[in-house]
Amino acid sequence: MKLFINPHEKLAYINPEIQGHFSEHLGRCIYEGIYVGEDSDIPNVNGMRKDVVEALKNIQIPVLRWPGGCFADEYHWKDGIGPKETRKKMINTHWGGVVEDNSFGTHEFMELCKQLGCKTYVNGNVGSGTVQEMSEWVEYMTFDGVSPMADLRKENGHDDPWIVDYFGVGNENWGCGGNMTPEYYGNLYRRYQTYVRDYNKDRKIFKVSCGPNADDYEWIDAVMKTCFRAPAPEQFHGFMDGMSLHYYTVPHDWDVKGSATDFTDKEWYLTLRKTLKMKEIIETQAAIMDKYDKKRQVGIIVDEWGTWYDCEPGTNPGFLYQQNTIRDAVVAGVNLNIFNKHADRVLMANIAQMVNVLQAVILTDGEKMILTPTYHVFDMYKCHQGAELVSSYVENETIGLEEENMVPALSESVSIGKDGRLHVTIANLSIDKSYDIDGVVTDSEIKGVSGEVVTGEIHEHNTFDAPENVVKKSFDDCQIVDNKLKFTVPAASVLHLSVEV
Repeated sequence: MKLFINPHEKLAYINPEIQGHFSEHLGRCIYEGIYVGEDSDIPNVNGMRKDVVEALKNIQIPVLRWPGGCFADEYHWKDGIGPKETRKKMINTHWGGVVEDNSFGTHEFMELCKQLGCKTYVNGNVGSGTVQEMSEWVEYMTFDGVSPMADLRKENGHDDPWIVDYFGVGNENWGCGGNMTPEYYGNLYRRYQTYVRDYNKDRKIFKVSCGPNADDYEWIDAVMKTCFRAPAPEQFHGFMDGMSLHYYTVPHDWDVKGSATDFTDKEWYLTLRKTLKMKEIIETQAAIMDKYDKKRQVGIIVDEWGTWYDCEPGTNPGFLYQQNTIRDAVVAGVNLNIFNKHADRVLMANIAQMVNVLQAVILTDGEKMILTPTYHVFDMYKCHQGAELVSSYVENETIGLEEENMVPALSESVSIGKDGRLHVTIANLSIDKSYDIDGVVTDSEIKGVSGEVVTGEIHEHNTFDAPENVVKKSFDDCQIVDNKLKFTVPAASVLHLSVEV
């Protein structure tokens, strides 16, 4: 097969935020996974696990979304500020029916993002919250002056305002966020976003509206139509900077999703066919948005994506704890390639979720921590952050075991990184077939190449007893022959080549 790369045809800037993450008050994502408290025997800095923070800094996490998810639309931010011993306790009705003690709140989230060195994405409460509540939260976080909320922040120990980079006005308001119609939500969005004020005129808050559940294209159209009716079209960009998109890769259906580790070859291909639907959804959403937003000022924010299986046996079903195999690594590679290829419209994506929930990059058990196959894919793909997408195309074939679940064998994307090198990422979706590739780089001299790969038997995963079953390994089988790249992509793998030109 041939891979064609034209480094002289630059197509789009790849926002680092495409490799963003999501942390919700769900199961053991925040508590135990990220936050253990200052008095924990687990090494921490201001309550944040040192091992988890260091691992996330290694993959250069660019942005973190919080506090949800469904939890966001029952979260009242004032419950999570002030002395921890006086903070209100509540039942987390969405996730497991456990007690939420609000010991991780606004100050703790901002501290976490400071330690990670990442941007902040805060999701506001439209489903059960008021305009005043949302307005006061923004004031509390970002106003540098004399006001009731700024004074309250100072009383709680933080004199200077924080930076809120992104703000989501509601979450899944078509479902857990209020079961609204798109027209009703659109009008609420117009109202609520008015009070997400830019107190720091030099740091505009990027406003995100609630987008569709997967391929609910009617929702997109109705929200865009409602929110576009600004006093003048040029003011639309002030209403909305991005529209979210949620799409999960569920192998079967929502009642019986399938096991994370015990799956057949047919289920492998079914899962990959389902994940490839992301491309169709993004392109259709973009086309509908183009009807109203002809200048393409509003980006697509895929702030929930990833695999969703039945939870691990013996765990709380409301905690959504699942294992992570080579299958998930390939799913991650495919989706990150799709986001790269659509970087002209996809400005952010947030895998669900960061630790211990769904397609997590990290799993913890007490003081133990393991990195999942998905983590290692993010580690390889960080080279794309802030890079320029270039034109690329790979010859392909269709593979699979059932006619209705056939998939392309290979998925790829190529960028020119900040280091001046070409970065080629390829996922091989075949269970058992490797592919010989001849890589042609247009009008360029190939001076050197190095590589790394994540691969293995399709069910392989890391456990707390065997934490390095799946790791990122050096890939040394790429040769330069007659100014072409010659290499073999292993079966069931995700590969990264760094090419000096």
